[in-house]
Amino acid sequence: MKIHILTLFPGMFVGPFSESIIKRAVDRGLVEIAVHNIRDYTSDRHHVVDDYPYGGGPGMVLKPEPLFEAVEAIKGEFQIPVILLTPQGRLFDQQAAAELAKHEEMILVCGHYEGVDERVREYLVTDEISIGDYVLSGGELAAMVVVDALVRQLPGALGSEASGGEDSHSSGLLEYPQYTRPQSFRGWVVPEVLLSGNHAQIARWRREQSLLRTLQRRPDLLDNVELTDEERRFLERKFEWISIR
Repeated sequence: MKIHILTLFPGMFVGPFSESIIKRAVDRGLVEIAVHNIRDYTSDRHHVVDDYPYGGGPGMVLKPEPLFEAVEAIKGEFQIPVILLTPQGRLFDQQAAAELAKHEEMILVCGHYEGVDERVREYLVTDEISIGDYVLSGGELAAMVVVDALVRQLPGALGSEASGGEDSHSSGLLEYPQYTRPQSFRGWVVPEVLLSGNHAQIARWRREQSLLRTLQRRPDLLDNVELTDEERRFLERKFEWISIR
C-alpha cells in the first residue's frame, strides 16, 4: 500500500510514523507513506495557500489551486481515492478502515483553517472522512489515526495475525478483559477460568465478557451483531440484573 498525505505541517508526522507498528510496516515494505507539503505546489513566491472567504466571515479558506496541482501531480493518469479529512465527512470506523485497506494507493488531504474551497469537495476529492464529532485544529491528527487503522489491516503488520481480529470493534463488539502475571495483585485475582487450560470454556467466557462489556458501555453496537439464541438469553439476564442494580 502507498499512502500520500497532503499537509501544511509535514513535521507533525515525523514522530508518529517513526515508532511502533507503522515504522515496522514501513521497514518491512508493507506500506509506503509519502508526506507532501501543500506549499510546494504553489506558484507565487510567497507560497500562499489560503485566502479570505468570499462573502465575508472569520478565518481563512484553503485555495483550490495548490490542492488540485498536488493531487494531479501525484496520481497522474491513475484513478485512486482522494480523501479529505474533515468534520463534515462520514464517520470513520472499523468497517471504513477495512474498506479503505483494500486500496493499493490513496491520497489523504488534511484540511485546515476554515476548510477548503468548495470546488475541492465537488471536483477533486472522492471521499470525506471524520474521525469523530469534535473539531481539531487540522486534518493532520485525523490522518495519523486513519493511517494507523489502515496499517493494522495489512497482512504481516501485527506481531500476531490473530491480534487484529480480537481488537475492540473488529468483531463488532468491545474486547473482553485481559489479564497477565501476577495471578494475584493486591488481592485482586485473575478469573479461574483463564487458568483452567480449558480452551472451550475460555472462549465461551471471553465471548460472554465481550457481550457484557458491549452491553454496559456501547449497547448501540449490539444492533449490528448476529447473536445466537443462547447469547440473547445471556444478555437479557444481564440486562435485567444491570437494571435492578
